[in-house]
Amino acid sequence: MTTTPTPGFTTADAAELYQVPNWSGGWFRVSDKGQLEATTSPGLHVPLRAIVDEIVDRGESLPVILRFPQVLAGRVKHLNEVFGQAIAEYGYTRHYQGVFPIKVNQRRAVVETVASAGYDYAHGLEAGSKAELALCLAQRMHPDALLCCNGFKDDGFIKLALWGRTLGKNVVITIEKFSELDRILKQAKALGVRPAIGVRFKLHARGSGQWEESGGDQAKFGLNAYELLRVVERLKEEGMIDSLVMLHTHIGSQITDIRRVKVAVREATQTYAGLIAAGAELKYLNVGGGLGVDYDGSKTTFYASMNYTVKEYAADVVYTIQETCKARGVPEPIIISESGRALTAHHAVLILPVIDVTGPTRNLEDQELVAPAEDSHQLIKDMHEIVQNISMRNYREMYNDAVGDKQTLHDLFDLGYVTLQDRARGEALFNAILRKISKLIQSEKYVPDELEDLQKVLADKYICNFSLFQSLPDNWAIQALFPIVPLDRLNQKPTRQATLVDITCDSDGKIEKFIDLRDVKATLPLHEPGKQPYYLGVFLMGAYQDVLGSSHNLFGKVSEAHVTVRPGGRFNIDLFVRGQKARRMIESMGYEEPMLRDSIEDQADAALKVGTLTPGQEHELLEDYGEELLGYTYLEYEES
Repeated sequence: MTTTPTPGFTTADAAELYQVPNWSGGWFRVSDKGQLEATTSPGLHVPLRAIVDEIVDRGESLPVILRFPQVLAGRVKHLNEVFGQAIAEYGYTRHYQGVFPIKVNQRRAVVETVASAGYDYAHGLEAGSKAELALCLAQRMHPDALLCCNGFKDDGFIKLALWGRTLGKNVVITIEKFSELDRILKQAKALGVRPAIGVRFKLHARGSGQWEESGGDQAKFGLNAYELLRVVERLKEEGMIDSLVMLHTHIGSQITDIRRVKVAVREATQTYAGLIAAGAELKYLNVGGGLGVDYDGSKTTFYASMNYTVKEYAADVVYTIQETCKARGVPEPIIISESGRALTAHHAVLILPVIDVTGPTRNLEDQELVAPAEDSHQLIKDMHEIVQNISMRNYREMYNDAVGDKQTLHDLFDLGYVTLQDRARGEALFNAILRKISKLIQSEKYVPDELEDLQKVLADKYICNFSLFQSLPDNWAIQALFPIVPLDRLNQKPTRQATLVDITCDSDGKIEKFIDLRDVKATLPLHEPGKQPYYLGVFLMGAYQDVLGSSHNLFGKVSEAHVTVRPGGRFNIDLFVRGQKARRMIESMGYEEPMLRDSIEDQADAALKVGTLTPGQEHELLEDYGEELLGYTYLEYEES
């Protein structure tokens, strides 16, 4: 699809406008043709619009998630290799092994890709429930790769983990509370299996960002120093001190400040050294998760960013552990980290079709604001005069007059002194006043306080075919930010300012905060939709969003396409997984399809008897009802 460039606006301007180089990590770029491309490795890139067009041409419906396994594999490789480089640079005597916590994204394509890409690095998996453990045990993993069992456990969880060791898996059961030790010892004796035990310690150090409260003394998981030493003593008593192989710590997800990482790692290493001194024979030091993702590209300690790179993270972890071990005279441990967000976020893109646009000035801009009639209300005449006379010198005074006139207009309407026609005319004039003032102050360095939200007030609402609660729950629940960019027309200057709304019957189903290098923007610059479909991509949404989504309004999981990029801008859609059907969503609420069909058939028969349906209409009704039960839960339009 070719577009006519806007004079004076380049694709470099578009890349800067949407901050693509800052948040993409090199995995996405704006091409010279004004299209957003996925770049899975040097020389391998493909326009996202081409993939979407192929999906539509196949007769599939949108929205859709595009998954790029090559990006996911590349993230696994990058993490392991930067740790390898840091270990070589500092002369660290042991090695690094990553562990992927599958709670971040349990989708089969994700887990299997991580396990495969990480095989040569002995990159392992982490399970936090019995279901996750059952899933992890079935994966092909390197014999040395760790399978960490975290979270609270019952006998069944522990027993399954011990059976994993008999299968040759390097399963480590992490003690999250002191009472779990007895359960582990009891089940191990019953099965005759020697356990590998880890213990989570509550660090005093805490992370930074939205999950800061998950660390520290009041953390949900972990043992205190006294309990830690009691574990060592108990295992000595049982003659099983060699079973304690790992110290595990964690200070929260999405750590924004590298200084917090270094403080936590130093405390963890001091604790490791103390356990060695107490007689433990630890092999692994697990520094937990928290490696961040720079969602807004600002490289700051803002909650949607991080002030460090993956390479800097690895170097600081290795150096801090080595420095502390040397000072305490203890052997260096194998370094473990449980990064999930940093591995998975980049690989998935949610494609949103824009299906309509609404806004306070949508139907006004092409309408000539003619002079009011003689019998129009005086307020209408006053507001029309304001429109004609606004200038740089008086726009603030005129704005305040217009606000007062609008309020008076509404008050008089409520009392019956203003007609509906005059109210409509007055509101149109008020919006024209706002639009004219907005244009006047665009170049102003200082904007009066009362006009700061003017752009948001005037913003269009781009209606997108998706459910915020299903596909981007973190945006709704914790105001997480995700980069959002048009897939094409990036050689044309956007002329609209917009917010996004979904198709749920919920006023919270909207996106009104967007990434910015200096602040959070209230609107997103977009193009005027034309005859061709207009698509937006939501990026960095591969972590947690797939698994946290809710069934609000019974909108189900979105279809997904697994895409491999080939040389020359070509690509393969290796797998297309259709989204959930309406029938499945309804059944998840306790209904049964036959019961639903029977009810509709009974009602149709009754309508046929009283004459409100003809036999032909009855047949068509039942056929349409059945088709919708088997249809996509999202709106289905024929793309032009």
